[in-house]
Amino acid sequence: MYGYHGNYLRIDVSTGETHRVPLAESTLREFVGGSGLGVRILLDENAAEVEPLSPEAALAFVFSPLVGSPLTTSAKFAVVSKSPLTARINDSLASSGFAIAGKKTGHDALVITGRARQPSILVIEDEQVRLLPADHIAGMTTSDAEQKLKQQLGERFQLAVIGPAGERLVRYATISHDGRHAGRGGSGAVLGAKNIKAVAVCGSRRCEWAEPDLLTQLAKSLSAKSFGPATAKYRELGTASNLLVFNRLNVLPTRNFQQGSFPSAEALSPEQMQQSRERTRASCVACTIGCEHIYSLGNNSNGKAQSVRIEYENLFALGPLCGVSDPEVVLESSRFCDEQGLDTISAGGTIAFAMECAERGYLSAIGLDAPWLRFGNGPALLRALQEIADGTELGQRLAQGSRRFAQEVGRDSIKFAPQVKGLELPGYDPRGLQTMALGFAVGSRGADHNRSGAYEVDFSEAVDRRDVGPEAAQLAVETEDKAAIMDSLILCKFLRGVFVDYFGEAAEMLRLVTGWEVSANELRATAQRIVEAKKEFNIRAGWTPVEDTLPERMLSTPLPDDARAELSTERLQQLVRAYNVARGWSEDGYPASR
Repeated sequence: MYGYHGNYLRIDVSTGETHRVPLAESTLREFVGGSGLGVRILLDENAAEVEPLSPEAALAFVFSPLVGSPLTTSAKFAVVSKSPLTARINDSLASSGFAIAGKKTGHDALVITGRARQPSILVIEDEQVRLLPADHIAGMTTSDAEQKLKQQLGERFQLAVIGPAGERLVRYATISHDGRHAGRGGSGAVLGAKNIKAVAVCGSRRCEWAEPDLLTQLAKSLSAKSFGPATAKYRELGTASNLLVFNRLNVLPTRNFQQGSFPSAEALSPEQMQQSRERTRASCVACTIGCEHIYSLGNNSNGKAQSVRIEYENLFALGPLCGVSDPEVVLESSRFCDEQGLDTISAGGTIAFAMECAERGYLSAIGLDAPWLRFGNGPALLRALQEIADGTELGQRLAQGSRRFAQEVGRDSIKFAPQVKGLELPGYDPRGLQTMALGFAVGSRGADHNRSGAYEVDFSEAVDRRDVGPEAAQLAVETEDKAAIMDSLILCKFLRGVFVDYFGEAAEMLRLVTGWEVSANELRATAQRIVEAKKEFNIRAGWTPVEDTLPERMLSTPLPDDARAELSTERLQQLVRAYNVARGWSEDGYPASR
């Protein structure tokens, strides 16, 4: 078999037992790899029916047929589990040498179940699996733990680690590796619940390609395209350049989505920040785009140089969303989240929600004394993050995410908790981007821009983004299908603009790797199958149609900055019904197979 090993390794860390589970070629062809194969494996493992932080829960590191190939941006992997934040499917993607080393162990996925007796390091080297004690790195930050393990195990091992947030079971804890993060949905807490501080991988088993010479030619062509205008903004300033664009369009979520523009946005723009601090640019492993923008933060109290990777989402969530305009605070907050292993979007969204509750007097009514927690207060943001890390009474509430916190606060707070299915909204106000509003509402993982991509429709000439009709539903389906294939191959979404015929070109990549005669239409059907598998997982986990909606604030209050940006419950429900019909499902969202 080309491009695959044809199995996944199942590891029960309670007992130390391992099983090499065969993967039929038909299954691989139907679900490809990454997110698609991950959800298929979790369905087979009955992961939807168990509590995500229980020993019985399964967490999968899933690779793809393209990993290890010369194709640019292909060194990526998916972490797939039931989310402790949403209790729905969660698939977080990341890029690093962990993908290449993990696949070289001789497996297409690594599935972890059980709970180790003590804090442990899971070491996988080809067929050899062992658990080592992790007492000496317990409580360490992500970077310190990685550095310590590199010294202990050697440079040939690639590592995925959790920070203190994962150990404390913060429901939006990340899994980190080489300064990057499988961020959303709390996979770090799932690993923490298994008493696994780190996973170390190393191997010697390579896959062969069906057409290696033609694959190399295609890789060279794709690399050349990746230097073109479609990716220029990522190289020049990165996604952080979106901050001022969205501010001008009045879709930059500010003060917990109470506004769509932030008067101090200029201070947080990369254009402004690069004038006052050193900035370097870097690339992920096997990537020619070079979108990473790393800003210096000077030395810490011990004289150690500090830096932080900056993207739009962490700037938005720890800046305008919390009303904070001080770039020093926003950068330090982002660095703190990375070191603790906290998802910046959920951390910022939950703190912004708590700030609004505090200003309304809701927190004092439930016995939480936090008069300092106010919008625009930079030190308050840093303190709130520290309280999450320390596990104080307030920190434990914040660690649950905005939906659970709202359920404790009561009153009308759930109406302005910035979440869908429990996952905090990213930096797009859905009232002014209404195809994106639909993508958020129906998203299997919750409010999510990476699994939908519907904002591309809003920024095109196909719709009026502030007055979207049911005809946009099919366009939303198409962006979601493209994302499903990109997340299963896996390729970086920053490449999407370089393709002329995406499904046709993706099919050719898969053919050269696997030898399968794959067509564009087959990949479209595969995308639909993957989306339906995620819906099936959610249905088994308890999904009902009422979940496919937005916070009431988005449906009852127009954006103050833009009177045209108004989205009613009736309009959103109409869009959701149109989406379900476009998918071939019942109007309320059940696949025909059920």
